[in-house]
Amino acid sequence: MGLSWQQGPLAPGAVGRFLVPGPMPERMLFAEPLRRRMRVRFGDAWIADSENVVLLHEPGRYPVAYFPLGDIDPDALHRSEHTTRHRDLGPTSWYTVGSGTRSTQRAAWQHTELPAHAPELEGGIAFAWRAMDAFYEEDERIVGHAADSYHRVDIRRTSRHLVVRSGDRIVADTTVPLVLYESGFAPRWYVPRADVDESALTPVEGQTFCPYKGLASYYDIAGARRAAWSYEDAWTEVRRVSGMVSFEPDEVEVRLDGVRLRLEPGQNVVSHGVDRNLDLDETTVVRKI
Repeated sequence: MGLSWQQGPLAPGAVGRFLVPGPMPERMLFAEPLRRRMRVRFGDAWIADSENVVLLHEPGRYPVAYFPLGDIDPDALHRSEHTTRHRDLGPTSWYTVGSGTRSTQRAAWQHTELPAHAPELEGGIAFAWRAMDAFYEEDERIVGHAADSYHRVDIRRTSRHLVVRSGDRIVADTTVPLVLYESGFAPRWYVPRADVDESALTPVEGQTFCPYKGLASYYDIAGARRAAWSYEDAWTEVRRVSGMVSFEPDEVEVRLDGVRLRLEPGQNVVSHGVDRNLDLDETTVVRKI
């Protein structure tokens, strides 16, 4: 979720509200110092290296990192004739990014006539995430988008009784699930494999990628498509749910302590996609380097 997407406080579908007497602006942007060293790799070179990155949170978008011009290799940026206009930040110039024999058009941008209330972005250059080969914080690769410090994942052990049914068939029955709380999402309940009737699960092709958890594999249950999923090799931060199975309450019947769970509004996931020059196998190990 973070501040500005999914159901965050600055997102169009915010689940909460600011307790103020008057109406809030329709759109609010939030800029803050990242306070982490970030580097950008393109081709065989580091083209940006900064400890003064500014992170922009814009409604409905993932966070975007803006680098001071002085922390970017001057030979890597080539201003193009292409310009656009940002609805809040004004005229925007685009750059071709090059290194060695490689170049990519419209791979970076700069807001050139910022309003007076947005001085934090003055002179800042943003790189299109998937146009670059890699982004790093210190020596660890960051995938999906700039790290959002407002996105949090907590996992808790519980003894509540969770039962999953497909028609008359019990697919899962456990009193030792784990509940995963993730910013912007309703709680997700994960069941140990020992408490799942795996003969009811039909693996399907296709995986999705989460920058916070890793690669998810999916299962059909009877006629319900992608009714369950599992992070077979979850990243270190969420290792406790690795290999466990979670179920979609709008596809199969999921009851917690006898109460049927329902899919809450605004829970549709916006796909991140896999970064350029990063294949699916690599995503399982990139955060372990």
